[in-house]
Amino acid sequence: MEQLLSLLKTIPEYAAMVSSLQDGESVAVTGIGQINRSHMIAGLCRSINRPMVVLCQDDLAARRLQEELKGFLADTAPILPGRDLTLYDASVVSRSWEQKRLRQLYDLAVGKTSLQIMTWESLSLRTMPKSALLSAAFSLEVGREYAVEDLISRLTAAGYNRCGMVEGPGQFAVRGGILDIFSPAEDRPVRAEFFGDELDTMGFFDPATQRRSENITSVTVLPVAETQPGLHPGGVEGLCKDITSLISRQKRRKNINEPLIATLEKDLNKYESGLHNPASDRYMALIYPEMATAADYIPDGAVVAVCDHGNLQRAARSRCDEVGMQLDSMLGAGLVAGELCDYVCQWEDFCKTLRKKTVVYFDAFGGTSYPEDCPPKQLYPLTAKQLPGYGGNLDTAVSDLSHYQKMEFGSLVLCGTRRRAELLQQLLHEKGLSAFQCIPLTTLPKPGQILLTEGTLPFGMEYPLSKIAVLTEGQLIARGEPKRKPAKKTGSTNRQKLNSFTDLTPGDLVVHENYGIGRFVAMEQIKVDGAVKDYIKIAYQGSDTLFVPATQLDLVSKYIGGGGEDSNVKLNKIGSDAWQKTKAKARKAAKDMAGELIQLYAARKRQSGYAFSADAPWQKEFEDNFPYPETDDQLRCIADIKHDMESPIPMDRLLCGDVGFGKTEVALRAVMKAVMDGKQVAILVPTTVLAQQHYQTAVARFRGFPVTIDVLSRFRTPKMQQQTLQKLRAGSVDLIIGTHKLLQKTVQFKDLGLLIVDEEQRFGVSHKERLKELSKGVDVLTLSATPIPRTLNMALSGIRDMSTIEQPPIERQPVETFVLEYNDVILAEAMKKELARGGQVYYLHNRVDNIESCAAHVSQMVPGARVGIAHGKMTEEELNPVWQHLLNGEIDILVCTTLIETGIDVRNCNTLIIEDADRMGLAQLYQIRGRVGRSGRKAYAYFTFRRDKTLTDIAQKRLSAIREFTAFGSGFRIAMRDLQIRGAGSLLGHSQHGHMEAVGYDLYVKMLGQAIARAKGEPVQRDKSECLIDLRVDAYIPETYIADGPGRIEAYKRIAAIQTPEDAADVLDELIDRYGDPPPSVSDLVNVSLARVQATAVGVYEVTQKKDTLVLQVEQLDLRMIQGLLVAFNGRVVTGAGAKPYLSVTLQKEEKPLELLQSILRAMQDILKD
Repeated sequence: MEQLLSLLKTIPEYAAMVSSLQDGESVAVTGIGQINRSHMIAGLCRSINRPMVVLCQDDLAARRLQEELKGFLADTAPILPGRDLTLYDASVVSRSWEQKRLRQLYDLAVGKTSLQIMTWESLSLRTMPKSALLSAAFSLEVGREYAVEDLISRLTAAGYNRCGMVEGPGQFAVRGGILDIFSPAEDRPVRAEFFGDELDTMGFFDPATQRRSENITSVTVLPVAETQPGLHPGGVEGLCKDITSLISRQKRRKNINEPLIATLEKDLNKYESGLHNPASDRYMALIYPEMATAADYIPDGAVVAVCDHGNLQRAARSRCDEVGMQLDSMLGAGLVAGELCDYVCQWEDFCKTLRKKTVVYFDAFGGTSYPEDCPPKQLYPLTAKQLPGYGGNLDTAVSDLSHYQKMEFGSLVLCGTRRRAELLQQLLHEKGLSAFQCIPLTTLPKPGQILLTEGTLPFGMEYPLSKIAVLTEGQLIARGEPKRKPAKKTGSTNRQKLNSFTDLTPGDLVVHENYGIGRFVAMEQIKVDGAVKDYIKIAYQGSDTLFVPATQLDLVSKYIGGGGEDSNVKLNKIGSDAWQKTKAKARKAAKDMAGELIQLYAARKRQSGYAFSADAPWQKEFEDNFPYPETDDQLRCIADIKHDMESPIPMDRLLCGDVGFGKTEVALRAVMKAVMDGKQVAILVPTTVLAQQHYQTAVARFRGFPVTIDVLSRFRTPKMQQQTLQKLRAGSVDLIIGTHKLLQKTVQFKDLGLLIVDEEQRFGVSHKERLKELSKGVDVLTLSATPIPRTLNMALSGIRDMSTIEQPPIERQPVETFVLEYNDVILAEAMKKELARGGQVYYLHNRVDNIESCAAHVSQMVPGARVGIAHGKMTEEELNPVWQHLLNGEIDILVCTTLIETGIDVRNCNTLIIEDADRMGLAQLYQIRGRVGRSGRKAYAYFTFRRDKTLTDIAQKRLSAIREFTAFGSGFRIAMRDLQIRGAGSLLGHSQHGHMEAVGYDLYVKMLGQAIARAKGEPVQRDKSECLIDLRVDAYIPETYIADGPGRIEAYKRIAAIQTPEDAADVLDELIDRYGDPPPSVSDLVNVSLARVQATAVGVYEVTQKKDTLVLQVEQLDLRMIQGLLVAFNGRVVTGAGAKPYLSVTLQKEEKPLELLQSILRAMQDILKD
C-alpha cells in the first residue's frame, strides 16, 4: 500500500500541511471524507518522523479508524481502552481492560508507540500520573543482582497476588531460586532463575503447560491496577491519615451521612490491616493529589490529530453528564465522598494541554470555531470524496470505471484477491474496457488507465484535482495479510490425562481401580524398611483406610460422575465384593455398547456415496474471507471433514464444540465444497429462530459468491414455501436451511450431496427415521453443542467419526467481570448503563417458581425498560417469539434461567447479571459468561451472592475459585474438564450414563476403550497400572523441592503417567524448568515409573524386595527365558514354576536394587526380541 500513500504527494495542500507540521505549526484540514482523513493520517505517520496521537469521539469511530489505517499501513494501531471505576464493594474485579490501559500508557510514556488512537472517554478519565507510573514500573535484567525478598515486597506493593502456580496477569510465584511473574506489560508470563542474588536466566513460559518457551534478557514489570494505595505521597499510612481526617470532617457536618461514614470506616480498617481493597478508586484524589489523564502521557514532540472536534466537544459534555449521574446514585448510597469525585477532565482543560503541542484538526466541513487555547495557524480546504464500495457487484464497478475513463481519471481497483482481479479483468474486457493487473502494486495509474491489484479498504476515494480514483469492494477483510495463528500448545498429550488431578484437594472423591470409591484425606510420608516414600491416604466406608504409594497414582483418579454435587455418592467398603460387581456390570455395558457401535460402522462402510473433488480456487478464496484467525482445532476439524467428503464412502461425522467455538464456520466450508461440485446442501435445525439466524449468517458469509440460499420455516408464507420447494426440485437452490419442515414428504431435491444436522438430540424418533431415508448415500455432518472430552473421543473415534473443537476462539475482547454481594443500586446502574449505549441485558434468575416476581422487581429497578422472560418449562412455541423479540431489539432485559447456555447468539447482549452465582459450578459460569462479549463491544458480567449469607463449604470453595478465575482467568482447566464431563453424559445415552456414574468417568472410558479393541479383534494393550514395584529405594518428592501439596500431587501424577523414555525425559525437563534440579529421590521416582512400563511389556506384574533379594512375579516362564537369564547373570537367577511363576536375583555388595531391576528387564527384552 506504499503506492497509495505516495498518491498524497500529488496533492499540493497535503505537501504544504506536512511542511507546516514539521515547523511545529498547528493546522486545520476541511472538506474531506472519513476514508480520506485516514489516508492522510497514514501518510503523516510515514512522512513526519514524530509520534502521533489521534483523538476520536467514541469507540465506534476509533475502531473504524483503526481498520482503515490497517488497510494503508498494514499495522494495527493500538486504541487506548476506557475503564470502569470500581466505586463499590466488589469482592473481586477483573482488571484486564485496566492492564491494557497501563501497558499502552507506559509504552506511550517511554516512546515505544509511534501511532496511538484514543477516544474521549479513555483520554479524559483520571489516571495514575506519568511520574508515578514510571517510578512504580521496574525492569529485571539478566546478569544483574536483586534481593528476592525485596522483589516480593515490590510486587506485593504493585498489587500482585502471590500464588502456587501463575496462570494469569497480576500473579507471581516463588519456588526456591525461581520467580514466576505475569506482568501486564507482556502477553505471556516470565520465569526468572536466580543464582544467589544474581538473575541467571529468564524466559517466557506457557501458562497452560507451565513449560518455558523462549529465553529473554529483560522484562518490564508494571503495576496491576491504576490506583495503588502504596503510591500515596505518605504511603498507605499517609492514606489512612487522610481518610481519618475525612471521617472526622464528615462527622462534624450538620447532615451526617451515616452510610458514607460506614463505608469510609470499613475501608480504613482494610488499609490498616494490610488487606486489599478492590474499591481503591474511591480515594484516587487522595492517592494522586495532582489530576492526571492520558493527555499527560502524550510526548512533547508528538502531533495530535483531532477528528471532528465539534463532535468531540459534544462527546465531552455528554461524558461529564453521564459520569455525574453515575456519581449521584453512588453518593446517595454513601459509596463515595463528594469532595473526592473529580474523575473526568473538562474539554477546556484538555484544550489548555494542547498549547505546547502541534495539532492537526480534521473536519468534514469548514467554518467551525476552533479552541481559543490552540487555534490553527494554517487552514487547508481540500476537495476529496469518499466513494461507497461496490460490494461484490462487478456491474457497478464496470459502470463506475467506464465513467472515470471518459473523464481521463487514473483508476485503481482494490479487488481483494488475485482471483477476483482476474474475474474483473475478464468482465471489463467483455465490456470493451482494457485493464491491467498490477500485483503487487508498483506504480499509480496514468490518466485514463485502469489498474487492478490486491488488497482492500472499506471505502473508495476520489481526488478530483489529482484526477485519481481508488475503487474497492468494501468488505473489510484483510485478505492479503496472514492471519495470526494461536500459539501451538506443546506437550499436552500426557497432560490431557492429568487435568482431572490438578485440582485434587482433601475431601474430594477418588476412584481406586481395585478398591472403588473413597475420599482423599491427605498425602503422608512414611518410612518403610529404611526407605522414605509418599503415600496417598484414602478413607473408605466405616473406618477403613487405604494407603496408596505415590508411585501407583495411576490406579487412582478423581471421581467425576454425571455432574451435580458429590454428596449422594456412596463410598465402598474395603474387602466387600460390591465394587467388583459394579465393575463387572460396567464392563458388560461397555462391551454391549462397543458391539452396537461396530455393527453400525460396518453397515456404513458397505454403502457407496459421492466422492467430492479436491478444493477449487473459489474454496480457498471463500476460506480466506473469514476475518478471524482459525483455532488449531477448527483447522483440524475442517481437514477431517474434507478428507471424508473426498472419499467414496458416505461421510457420517459428528462435530462437537461449545456454543461460539466456531462450528458454523467449519460447516459452511463443507457447504462451499459441496456447492462447488454442483450438489445441493440442506441444513436442518431444531427451531425457527435458529433457522433464521443460520440463514442470515450464511447470506453474509457467501456474499460475492454464486451460491443461492433459501430458508424453509414458519416465518415464510405458504406461497413463499411453495416457490422454495419448486426451486429445490429444479435445482436452482444450492443451500436450503430449515426446521423439521425439511423432513416432510413434499420436499424433494434435485441432487442432494450434503446434509448438516444441528443439535441432532433435539429431534424426535419419527424425524430421525425420515432423516435416515433422506441421508442414504449422502454425506452427513451432525453438529452438537455438547462439548465432548478428547479422552472419550479417542475411545469412540475408531467407530463414529468424531471431531471436537475444544479451543475457545482467541478472545477478541475480555469480559469485565465482578464478584459482589447483591446490591440493587449497583445492578440498576449497570443495567441503565448498558441500555444507554443501545445494548441489551441477560438477568439470570435460576428459579422458575418466582421468575415473574423477579422480572417485576427488575422492571422497578430500571423504569421504562422492556423486560422479557425465558425459562426451560416454556414450550418451543412460547420461547420462539421471545428469542425473536430479543434478536430484533424489542426486549431490553431478558430475565431467564440457565437456558441461555444453549440459546441463540444475541450479539447485542453485552451485560450479564447472575443471582446466586455461588450455587453454580465454575464450568457453568464459564459457559454462561461466554454468552456476552461476542461482538466487538466491551462486555460486563456481574456474579452476585446474597448479602450476609453464610456460605456452605462447597459454595465457599466455589466462590474463591470464581474469584481466582475472574481476577486472573486461572482455574480454566477445571472449568473445561467439568463442562466436558457433563456433556459426555448426553452423548452416551441414559443407560451408559448410569454405569459411568457407578465407576467414575476415567475408569469407564478405559473400559470402553478396551471393549472396543476386543470387539475389533485388536490386541488389548496391557496397562502399566497392573504392575506393582516395591523396592527399598528413596523414591519420593521432598517438600523442600515442591512445597505446595497440589503441586506435588500434580508432579506425582505426571510421573505416574510416563509411558516411554521420551516421556521420562520430558517430565524431568519440566521439573527442572519449574522447580530447579531434582534431588536423587525424584530421579529414582521417574526411573521406577519407567521400570513399571518395561516390566509390563515383558510380562512382569509384581516386583518386591525381600532383604537383599529381588523377586519378580511373571505371567509365564519358558525355558528360553530361564536359559537366557542364567547366561546373562552368571547363574545368580533362581526360578520357581507352579501356579505363580517367579524369578529371584540376589543383590551383590554395593549393587543398587533399581539398577539391578533395570538390567534384568533389559535382558528380558533382548531375549524376547531374538
